[in-house]
Amino acid sequence: MQATQLSVSDLNNPGVSWGAVLAGAAAAAALSFILLILGVGLGLSSVSPWSFNATAIGVSTIAWLAFMQLAASGIGGYMAGRLRVKWSSIHTDEVHFRDTAHGLLAWAVATLITVAVLAGGTRAVLSGAIDAGSGVAAAITPAAAAGAGAAGAASAKQGEGSGANPLDYFSDMLLRATPAAGAGEAGGVSAGQRGEIGKIFATGLSTGSLAADDRAYLGQVVASRTGLTQAEAEARVDAVYARAAKAAADAKAQAQQAAEAARKAGAHTALWMFVALLLGAFVASLAATFGGRQRDHERVLRHVTI
Repeated sequence: MQATQLSVSDLNNPGVSWGAVLAGAAAAAALSFILLILGVGLGLSSVSPWSFNATAIGVSTIAWLAFMQLAASGIGGYMAGRLRVKWSSIHTDEVHFRDTAHGLLAWAVATLITVAVLAGGTRAVLSGAIDAGSGVAAAITPAAAAGAGAAGAASAKQGEGSGANPLDYFSDMLLRATPAAGAGEAGGVSAGQRGEIGKIFATGLSTGSLAADDRAYLGQVVASRTGLTQAEAEARVDAVYARAAKAAADAKAQAQQAAEAARKAGAHTALWMFVALLLGAFVASLAATFGGRQRDHERVLRHVTI
């Protein structure tokens, strides 16, 4: 094997031209951001780093992501290869490898810059399932409804209709007076009564059943307000509690469906983003070799002209 003779200028040049890499990376990152804004303006909201949604990206958005990577990575790789300082006495295969490496480095740095600047976009695209999962936790833990009931009772004293407890509807239904009732308390349901009944219902929903003493107490409250007998009042308590339990179960099922849809959408989006980024890495490396050939061609022309 014949050793390659390097000139003095070659020995003074580093193996990696970081200036060319950074220049190509800056161009790629800037073009990516410009194309991202253009995509939002064209209505492709799924590529926006500020849109939190749980819908899978469509074909048009996938095509736009691929185009963004092709354009930005191609420009960045070409600039990195074209601006790189070539070793004059090095083998052609080594020149090709170094141009390719510079294009790949430019793509990598541009990707890191884009992720750093648009850090919120990563969560927006990949963590929709986490946001939807919080809704599942709230639905699964009805004890949160008890806290909401206390907050709703307190806010009802301070303002009208603000911070209402979701269980207030069932409290009003429970204490609804019958038209034929000869006895009962006049006036509407107080915030204190709503809060107390809401806490009892929330505790029952969290444990899966209404305690016997709570059921009897609510029956007494209903009987004193509506004029029903104790047996009729307890029957109403059972009916209203069953409706509240069904509503909580339906809300839990809907939240679970939303979380599953968000998980699938996040996986779908992550897969296509991976494909787009892989395509960008390949295009950047290929464009760098093309830029390197243009650089060498211009250098040969200058020597011939001289």
